[in-house]
Amino acid sequence: MPACADTTPPHPLTERVIAAKLAARLVGSLSTSLKNAILLSLADALDFPANRQRILAANSDDMAAARAAGFPEAKLARLELTAKSLAQLATSLRQVADLPDPIGRVTLERPATGPGAAPSGLHIRKVRAPLGVIAMIYEARPGVTIDAFALCFKSGNACILRGGKEAQHSNAALAALAHEALATHNIPEASLLNLSGTSREDLAHLLTLDQHIDLVIPRGGKDLIDLVCRTSRIPTVQHYQGICHIFVDESADIESAINICASAKTSAPATCNALECVLVHRNIADSFVPKMVAQYAALGVEVRGSPVIAALGPVTPAKPDDFGREFLDLTVAMRTVDSLDEAVDHISTYGSNHTDAILTGDTTPGGAADRFIAAVRSSCVLVNASTRFNDGFQLGLGAEIGISTSRIHAYGVMGLEELTTQRWIAVGTGQTR
Repeated sequence: MPACADTTPPHPLTERVIAAKLAARLVGSLSTSLKNAILLSLADALDFPANRQRILAANSDDMAAARAAGFPEAKLARLELTAKSLAQLATSLRQVADLPDPIGRVTLERPATGPGAAPSGLHIRKVRAPLGVIAMIYEARPGVTIDAFALCFKSGNACILRGGKEAQHSNAALAALAHEALATHNIPEASLLNLSGTSREDLAHLLTLDQHIDLVIPRGGKDLIDLVCRTSRIPTVQHYQGICHIFVDESADIESAINICASAKTSAPATCNALECVLVHRNIADSFVPKMVAQYAALGVEVRGSPVIAALGPVTPAKPDDFGREFLDLTVAMRTVDSLDEAVDHISTYGSNHTDAILTGDTTPGGAADRFIAAVRSSCVLVNASTRFNDGFQLGLGAEIGISTSRIHAYGVMGLEELTTQRWIAVGTGQTR
């Protein structure tokens, strides 16, 4: 007797994801000019006063609910949209449109004959191609809705955006504008699937759809990232904590170092590239630490310092877990080290492979800067600059889908190229084997 057919209806989320997969086939074949036209349409829409008012009103609803729920200030800062941040999103869209299209770019080529030819006599090329469907799981930051769509779309991918419930009204308003831009050019709405505010059960189901989704990128708090990486059947790139360090070398310019360390902590303390720990070479501690502590106090920053730091300025004594901690607030850890090697050891022990910097006057070949760059393997290493520059817009990528702390397949700021793969194309003249 034949087995009974399974009459269980498919999960409604599965059907929507399959629609995104079908849309991805079209998006991957679009011309550069059409993709750019859609991104520029969206940028213009963001600049339109009525649209901006609608988005800010939706964000106001999210902010009111978050305040009523007792969200901490750091999360409120990430959640808030302003006229300035919407203008920045429009600028990012235009910058992404101006960037070269990675799809079809040849990264390696071997001729059919002559020097470098393959034994087969085939004309061989290695070219960039879309990944397919990318699912972005994120919290609080509604601007990610636009950045992620722009980068996925320009790189030929469909995107599934699952923002948190705390930003669902903001994300819906932004996604609606993107859908309007797509519809204007007769591109399927499923090219951007907005799942913001869906349940944890739906998220768990989404992470089983490895036949339809090619990559998952979780971006948010440690608990969210751990959950996604633990339960996903789909390949995952982690965008983990930003435990960012600045090492103030003994040859650093004191006044410049104070300015950099101050702004790296205070310009946007709730971001993943904000400074969390200052390491000070013991040889300049007497001249640097009192001034730095005073500057932080004036800016409302609590310093949690090691015993040597505490002896040089009024700080809160550091506890062991203050090192290797992402404060995401106006709090910073500080300790002294006896050498560059000790600073590197500290970063290796407590860092998160995100962003680390050295402030030094020794930029000669093989000097302190070069030694630091070689020894610290974080996704972005800076010399004489703030950790806050590890950012897609600041690095000229237009925007970022996040900052990967995984080394496979992308590491650091993820822009257009990091949302592609590479494949081989071989052209023959009748060869057989």
